[in-house]
Amino acid sequence: MAEECVFCRIRDGKIPSPRVFEDERAFVIRDIHPRAPVHLLVIPREHIPTARDAPTAGQGVVDHLIRVANRVADQEGLAERGYRLVFNVGRESGMEVAHLHLHVLGGRSLGAMG
Repeated sequence: MAEECVFCRIRDGKIPSPRVFEDERAFVIRDIHPRAPVHLLVIPREHIPTARDAPTAGQGVVDHLIRVANRVADQEGLAERGYRLVFNVGRESGMEVAHLHLHVLGGRSLGAMG
């Protein structure tokens, strides 16, 4: 499945996508269908299907994604006003790519969820 995954193909350079940030464990790109003025995707390099699979995937993958999300939120000027971090799990949640990723949304009031 990883060879068909759009995020794995971006990771491997088969699909060009400018990086906002990257390190040895993750990379960050802008969402192509943004839901807020700033909408970033924090993606682990390792192919992990969903957040449900993360606990068995490796040491601290979710922690690392959150650290990276906080770093890029600072970089994008979101820290003072606030931002939202979202993991979607499964089709009904709106997850379109079966590769773990963390959404960072901000740049306007996002209101309450519910």
